Amino acid sequence: MTTTAEKNMALLRAAYQSLESGDLDACVELLTDDFIANVPGLPDPLHGREVWRQGAQAMLEAFPDLKIDVQDMFGAGDKVTVLVHFHGTHQGAFQQFAATGRQVAYRSIEVYRIEGDQIAEEWVAPDMLSLMQQIAPAPAGH
Repeated sequence: MTTTAEKNMALLRAAYQSLESGDLDACVELLTDDFIANVPGLPDPLHGREVWRQGAQAMLEAFPDLKIDVQDMFGAGDKVTVLVHFHGTHQGAFQQFAATGRQVAYRSIEVYRIEGDQIAEEWVAPDMLSLMQQIAPAPAGH
């Protein structure tokens, strides 16, 4: 018999696989209509599937070969926590930085709340400082 935690973790594995393969439509289908994204640095949560799609699209345009390595995952109740490692090549503009062609890697700690068989809410804590340091231009004179 499959537990709720096992079912929820399988849902997250499917979502990461769809994201890595670039199938954003499949990812969005795994989100509730009123999906909530809690993003560091923003005072209020973001709402809706399209907000998630725009963020994912920006990542895939900047890092089209993005690979996602789930290092650990555990579930309890309606929540799943994931320790994840992202790596890829900076081949498109990302935030204020033009493509550098550099290999990048960064980690994220992510918590998801599941409703039924869909992802209802996320709290993500990507190490954006590390990512930005990897793609920032070298200081003048170096």
